[in-house]
Amino acid sequence: MRRRKLLFFSLILATLAIGVVIGTVINRSVNADKPGIAPGATAIAIPSPTQLSSEFTRIAKMVEPAVVNINTETIIKSQSRDRRQSPFGSPQEDPFDFFERFFGGPMDGPRRDMKTRALGSGFVVDKAGYIITNFHVVEKADTINVSLASGDEYKAKVIGKDQGTDIAVLKVEAKRDLPVAKLGNSDGMTQGDWVLAIGSPFGLEQTVTAGIISATGRSGSRFQRFLQTDAAINQGNSGGPLVNMAGEVIGVNTAILTSTGQNAGVGFALPSSTAANVYNQLIKTGKVTRGAIGIQMQTDATAATLRALGAPDGKGVVVSKITPDDGPAARAGLKQGDVIREINGRKLNDSLELSSVVAELTPGKSVTLKFLRDGREQTATLTIDDRAKILPKDDTDPVEESAPERGGTKLGMTVQGLTPQQARDFDMQPGEGVLVTNVQVGGVADDAGLRARDVILQINKMPVRNAEELRDIVAKLKPESEVLFLIKRLDRQTGDIGTLYLAATLP
Repeated sequence: MRRRKLLFFSLILATLAIGVVIGTVINRSVNADKPGIAPGATAIAIPSPTQLSSEFTRIAKMVEPAVVNINTETIIKSQSRDRRQSPFGSPQEDPFDFFERFFGGPMDGPRRDMKTRALGSGFVVDKAGYIITNFHVVEKADTINVSLASGDEYKAKVIGKDQGTDIAVLKVEAKRDLPVAKLGNSDGMTQGDWVLAIGSPFGLEQTVTAGIISATGRSGSRFQRFLQTDAAINQGNSGGPLVNMAGEVIGVNTAILTSTGQNAGVGFALPSSTAANVYNQLIKTGKVTRGAIGIQMQTDATAATLRALGAPDGKGVVVSKITPDDGPAARAGLKQGDVIREINGRKLNDSLELSSVVAELTPGKSVTLKFLRDGREQTATLTIDDRAKILPKDDTDPVEESAPERGGTKLGMTVQGLTPQQARDFDMQPGEGVLVTNVQVGGVADDAGLRARDVILQINKMPVRNAEELRDIVAKLKPESEVLFLIKRLDRQTGDIGTLYLAATLP
């Protein structure tokens, strides 16, 4: 019995000893994982999965009441049902003719005007009912209806619009103060910052999408430098706000880069700093006044060219011409071949950046330029002038034919001069032809078969080298006369460039 008892207690002691050893090993292993054990190490804190989500919710609730849905209606005047001849020789069939023949309807009866609808977004910036949206949302609208998050609906009128930045200002007459979205400083946004896009994609009102700032300073037109974001932006988001984590609007959603027409993770918003500048001018004067310094810039200057002109890093803006001779740049002593590197301490990478910066400056403002001449840095101070005064015939800006006299000869299209790259794309020399940017439905150009992105070479066998020549030719055309166009057209499927004659009769 004593032996058994001793054996039993021995087993208990052995078990306890093994347990103590195992516990010590485990304790040491656990202690090794505790923060502060390893010298200089810092514990990694994992944020709560609900923390970021709750921030998005807070911001959405803050901004959504000021975001509006914009519904526009445009009346398209009826066109003649005469079948037109395709420029490639085959008849161009009107789809209405097909349905009328199929269903036995009248072929030559009167046609009704058509009404088209479009959707967009915007946001209230003044409790009195002032709204910022995109120019292209309301460009041709006959009626503009605005719906608030509260469900209230109003008719809106256009206070002013600016095609250069794609911004428009609307006004609604509400019976109460409206909720307002606060504008933030877009200059503080950097790559990687979280943002929310709010709007009405595909008509789905008050939709919120999240993403980050993918890049800043993306080139648009000469007056646009975009914020790029991967927050989902689709048709109907145009004009809506891009919001930072403080609930401030830092951009106006404007465009997407996609091959399908839907979000591909590459969206562009006009910075709030630019939008605010345009808004302030539109509510004061109804138009935008842009600054200029009196130079022409070489937009396609390569890094090798810049290095050859004295810029070792291949960056800067090449002055290709001083114009006019008594303009700000001429008075400040700038010359052809100078490379502008800075304006008011801001470093410049390309000509579009200089254009957008100068355009936002107020005429009369004094600025300091740093530039290189023969590799040596120099400084000049000049006074910003009004772009419309010193560059009255800037053919690279979109222009529209002047309104006709009664029974006149307006062709119903908008044109602009070709950039050097566009001229190369059409196998042309700079200074030849004008690019069609828009064709009015039912106008003479539309009747002739012209399309946007066609290049007009001649009208009635007279050469057209710029928008001014086109105006002069059009002014001499008489009512009910034939108009013969010679154009170049790029076939997108084959990549071939064809030269075509098209014609129509003036009303």
